[in-house]
Amino acid sequence: MAFRPLLRQRALVPAMGAVAGAGAVFYSARELHAEEPSSNSYWNRKPIYDDIPLSSTAPSPSKSSSTTTTTTSPLPSTHSSETPYRPTPTDRLAVQMGHVRLALYKQAIKAEDAVNSALTSTLKLEHSFTSTVRSLAPPKESSEKILPGALYVLVATMAGSIITRNRNVLLRASIPAVIGVGTAYAVIPLTMKNVGDLAWTYEERFPAVAEAHLQAKARVQKFVDTGKAHTSMTLGMVQDKVAETREKVEDWVKKGR
Repeated sequence: MAFRPLLRQRALVPAMGAVAGAGAVFYSARELHAEEPSSNSYWNRKPIYDDIPLSSTAPSPSKSSSTTTTTTSPLPSTHSSETPYRPTPTDRLAVQMGHVRLALYKQAIKAEDAVNSALTSTLKLEHSFTSTVRSLAPPKESSEKILPGALYVLVATMAGSIITRNRNVLLRASIPAVIGVGTAYAVIPLTMKNVGDLAWTYEERFPAVAEAHLQAKARVQKFVDTGKAHTSMTLGMVQDKVAETREKVEDWVKKGR
């Protein structure tokens, strides 16, 4: 008699488990064999992320009463408006890195252009120098040689400096230059002509220098012409004196006979 409550509890637990299992089996079987839910409660439920209320449409009341009233509801819709994009720190860093790369690329392009311009200028300067030096040489058809002629000019200039070593500073600076230029025009006239033409092209860039050069050249030319005229007059006078003296001597010789 004392063990009856214990026996009742032990028998009650399996009975309750059996009832719960049978209910679950029947419920799952009913749901499995159904083709679709008996009602539209599943589709009428509003999603928690949807901001637009679901709409339902019903048929017009003018139709026959035999027609069953149905409710049509659309499928769950997505967001009506997309959420604004917020760039992450990684995206912002990528944008900044892109700006830095573009800036570095532009600087590299500028440096490359500067180097190319410098090299081009250097090559142009070298070509100009070589062509200028080549243009100073006399033509191949002439018999003029630069090497011995330049040595003669150097020796004449040194001789002028030796001659004027005990004179004042003005003579020591001017006499050797005059002697050297005169010797150069006498020994290598074609080369000096080319040098003069080159110097004149540079002088034309400065009008004041070119004008002074022309005035000095005119004065020198006038001095040379005057000297030639005086020399011709002196030579004529000497020739006249010589002729007169010869006539007198001839007359004296004739009288002495």
